[in-house]
Amino acid sequence: MFVKICGITNEDDALLSVAMGADAVGFVFAPSTRQVGVQKVYDITRRLPPEILTVGVFRDELPSRVIDIVHRAGLKAAQLHGHENPAAVAEVAAQVRWVIKAFPAASPALLKANDYGVDIVLVDSATPGSGQVFDWGLVDDVPEGLRIVLAGGLTPENVGAAVGRAKPWGVDVSSGVERAPGKKDALKLKAFIDNARKAAPVAYLGPDELPYDWADDE
Repeated sequence: MFVKICGITNEDDALLSVAMGADAVGFVFAPSTRQVGVQKVYDITRRLPPEILTVGVFRDELPSRVIDIVHRAGLKAAQLHGHENPAAVAEVAAQVRWVIKAFPAASPALLKANDYGVDIVLVDSATPGSGQVFDWGLVDDVPEGLRIVLAGGLTPENVGAAVGRAKPWGVDVSSGVERAPGKKDALKLKAFIDNARKAAPVAYLGPDELPYDWADDE
């Protein structure tokens, strides 16, 4: 079970997430209360272990700017969380090795996720980033062969049920493990990661289960 902790705004929370067992940490560059600057993210990413996937989150940003920010911030991945079309995603993917495309659960675009040329899709609520829960059965609309990361209103209390119903490859959380906006809670982080992995149909064994070796280009 791949676990991404998103909405990281400071080094302490990034290191805490890693220490609790997260596979990935996300930094929001789109307008948000958790938005962070490029230099600050760079200062954080250079302190993280190479096996951690570091992700920049963007929404309807120019592909050229996504590419520039990912490289300047020392990130490994871009998460495109807006209305980006397949051509825009392909432009980013040509310069950024790992690309995650996010879709609202009820979006007709989700049915055509194969057209985007990525093998990891994130399924969120109808209002992405809102922390709202949606009908987890909607992930059944994702075409076969794609790895699904489930997001949207997940908490330590409901992630087990969400994993049991949707059977995703991974989960993503931000507000559900916070003590205040942009500030993570150690106990919630631990409970979330433990509960997600306990509910996974197959126990998470380590990097060999991931689709790539995140550190192989270091």
